[in-house]
Amino acid sequence: MPNQAAGPRVLLKRLRELMAEALEPQERLDRIVREIAKQMVAEVCSLYVLRSDSVLELYATEGLNPGSVHLAQLRLGQGLVGTIAASARALNLTDAQRHPAFAYLPETGEEIYNSFLGVPVLRAGRTLGVLTVQNRTMRQYREDEVEALETTAMVIAEMIATGDLNRLTRPGLELDLTRPASFAGLSFNEGVGLGHVVLHEPRVVVTNLFNEDSDEELGRLNEALGSLRLSIDDMLSRRDVAFEGEHRAVLEAYRMFAHDRGWVRRLEEAVRNGLTAEAAVEKVQSDMRARMQHMTDPYMRERMSDFDDLANRLLRQLLGRTGDGLGEALPRDAIVVARSMGAAELLDYPRDRLRGLVLEDGSITSHVVIVARAMSIPVAGQVKGVVSMAENGDAIIVDGEEGQVHLRPQPDIEAAFTEKVRFRARRQELYRETRGEPSVSRDGVSVDLLMNAGLAVDLPQLAESGAAGIGLFRTELQFMVAATFPRAEAQERLYRDVLDAAKEKPVTFRTIDIGGDKVLPYFKGAVNEENPALGWRAIRLTLDRPGFLRTQMRALLKAAGGRELRVMLPMVTEVDEILRAKDLIDREVRHLSRFAHHLPNRVKLGAMLEVPSLMWQLEELMSAVDFVSVGSNDLFQFITATDRGSALLSDRFDPLSPPFLRVLKQIVEAGAKADTPVTLCGEMASRPLSAMALIGVGFRSISMSPAAIGPVKAMLRELPVADLEVCMNGLLQRPNAKHSLRADLHAFAAAHDVPLVPL
Repeated sequence: MPNQAAGPRVLLKRLRELMAEALEPQERLDRIVREIAKQMVAEVCSLYVLRSDSVLELYATEGLNPGSVHLAQLRLGQGLVGTIAASARALNLTDAQRHPAFAYLPETGEEIYNSFLGVPVLRAGRTLGVLTVQNRTMRQYREDEVEALETTAMVIAEMIATGDLNRLTRPGLELDLTRPASFAGLSFNEGVGLGHVVLHEPRVVVTNLFNEDSDEELGRLNEALGSLRLSIDDMLSRRDVAFEGEHRAVLEAYRMFAHDRGWVRRLEEAVRNGLTAEAAVEKVQSDMRARMQHMTDPYMRERMSDFDDLANRLLRQLLGRTGDGLGEALPRDAIVVARSMGAAELLDYPRDRLRGLVLEDGSITSHVVIVARAMSIPVAGQVKGVVSMAENGDAIIVDGEEGQVHLRPQPDIEAAFTEKVRFRARRQELYRETRGEPSVSRDGVSVDLLMNAGLAVDLPQLAESGAAGIGLFRTELQFMVAATFPRAEAQERLYRDVLDAAKEKPVTFRTIDIGGDKVLPYFKGAVNEENPALGWRAIRLTLDRPGFLRTQMRALLKAAGGRELRVMLPMVTEVDEILRAKDLIDREVRHLSRFAHHLPNRVKLGAMLEVPSLMWQLEELMSAVDFVSVGSNDLFQFITATDRGSALLSDRFDPLSPPFLRVLKQIVEAGAKADTPVTLCGEMASRPLSAMALIGVGFRSISMSPAAIGPVKAMLRELPVADLEVCMNGLLQRPNAKHSLRADLHAFAAAHDVPLVPL
């Protein structure tokens, strides 16, 4: 009998020799199962491969009837083999036939065998097949034998993943690696994208599986682990990481995982069994992911991503790789798939090749989503599991309207979405034809349709969309995509470019809105807060750090020389904040005047109404500013006490509810009474139905994403505003009002032939 301790190493050595020989795929598999049976003193060794129709097909065997190869089949979940594939867990049985899942396949002749050991063939947590050994005698397979079989299964997984077995596949019965998969997520930006997967942080593909010197590989592994732990300790020791709070707890947990002795022991054991350090990381990561995916505890399932990230960092350190994703040539129809990413990282991809974005995490207000929306890229978020299932180059469809993702779609699905894209393109062409038409309702009411922007990439869309101007220019995006604070000269250059692109159209610049959840990594003054949306951000931060506001205002004033400058303050809570900001702005005007700079011919100062406390200061607010802009996203969040990034609450409350619409109507009426213009910027303005509701409560200026202007204008030009106002007044005055007026508004649109088709 082979030496028990040397078993896995001897088996791996023989496998390495077999992999190096020039063999046909079937012959290679036959010799692999023969070698496994020999080394493990097993009378049977069999390999089952999972097909795309969820059937496990016998691909090779030593000991069973050879005529059953490619004929014997088990459904996923059927029999011992199907149970292993469904659970991604090994089975080690002394009397297999007494197990409740045992299924007899007469064509294999396996009824005479008792002991059974089966392990899943795993790659990146995905089950690609099952590898088994069997004996007539009743015995419990040793732990080192289980480890040897699992390690061998990893080698076979690479054979499957690289397509070596495709020639053995019958037409119409593709392997599971190519199986279509659909995922349900959330819609973060509308649109449909067809293309091919580009993994933002692609898994490191381990090609060197077998080690020549275990001691040397253990040294490499320990050195890489040491570097990994040092990098985490460095994160925890930085001054910009708070010493209290949830963020600190997350990093401490992260450090705990990196020091986890169980994890490290499994890595070292895999190396001692003959794998390279990187192959050991790949194997342990894949085993752990497969097991944790089947846990019902949501906390433990979330920890899976922490281990994934640690393992990927460790792999990159072992292989000396950084920034794999962007160095590769992109397809012309790239759809970026990522767990999460920053706004600056998305801008690193060539815009003309991007067709969509898929995120496992994030929220509709994530910085990267804001940038993607500005680039008119469809985005699906909270798409759990898509990263581990996707491979670079896979065909993929992103349905940004429904938040769904179709990976390796079947031809009929692809054809349906291709037609949907063509239809959207035809509709967009119709919208472009009307971009020069006035935004006037059927009964002659004019409404300004403005666009939201924040980066230089947005500027061409001002002319393309037919927008009446820029109702919200988010100046903080320039800060968020930069590696360091943008110098005053860079800010001035951007603001001047924006005003030049707008020509005579108005542009409203929102002063920098950072802090809270909009963290700038280079801002050492940032603090960790339990409720960042309610914390030290926007005007609160810039009044405490007036250098921010003064530098930005100086750049804006110089860029707008000889033109009108419109500036608004975000997150205003009380009118006194506006007065304090005015003093700072006046100081900059006096400073520039002293040095004879060319100043704007007029400066208009406005405020964002997004904090509910201003509802009890409306009269003072309207008299303190030149205009007001309602930030519907935050105002709705604060009024309903709803975290708008929460997937659990995303559909709980409706902005088209009577209470919120009454609030908006009250703001419009206060503005009309004081003769102060009121605009609304936010997601509500970007959809024809909710834009119709805004017009119905009195808004005559709304700002939205550039892609939304065509559909909203199409709605407006067929809208009888007077009839809508009468209808909405009745609905808002109705007692015991419904949770939402959405159905009533749809009924009104249908009755008056008002188109409500989004882009």
